[in-house]
Amino acid sequence: MAVGSRAVAWLAGAARRIGSVPWRNISAEAVDRTLLVVKAACFAHVINSYVVSLALVRGPSMLPTMNLTGDIIAVDRVTARWGTVAVGDVVLLRSPENPRKTVTKRVLGLEGDAVTYIVDPHKGDASKTLVVPKGYVWVQGDNIYDSRDSRQFGPVPYGLIQGRAFYRVWPPEGFGFIGQKVTSL
Repeated sequence: MAVGSRAVAWLAGAARRIGSVPWRNISAEAVDRTLLVVKAACFAHVINSYVVSLALVRGPSMLPTMNLTGDIIAVDRVTARWGTVAVGDVVLLRSPENPRKTVTKRVLGLEGDAVTYIVDPHKGDASKTLVVPKGYVWVQGDNIYDSRDSRQFGPVPYGLIQGRAFYRVWPPEGFGFIGQKVTSL
């Protein structure tokens, strides 16, 4: 048998084998699996954006509640949407100073509340009192000596609140619920 006739025979056999593959079944299954992955991704997006998500929180402003090197926390996004944030809640909010940044602070006053705060704790204990306007909240970091908060940028519009931190996932030694705490001023 010549080399050319063997090649033709091989090609004919390959064509028969390829022709016997159930391409319709394979393509239907591929489409089904792709749709399943797309549905799962959409479901995960909705849960992450509107129900609960994880966030990395780091920095000195929430010491000792949050670690300086970073905590991973679970964020309840429903509370902020329903308007049920309470005084003492730790919230994630879009920074009024830099909209690209998300900050974590504790709510110390809701609309209509009179809030007394220390103006500059580095220079003494001079305090001021103000009433939080309608549609705003007063937020402060737990570490008043190293926090940029409502003392610098004033009351924060309620619409900037993205969610309420309710559970510390990481590090393991801090694993558990993040409780409400109202700091005395």
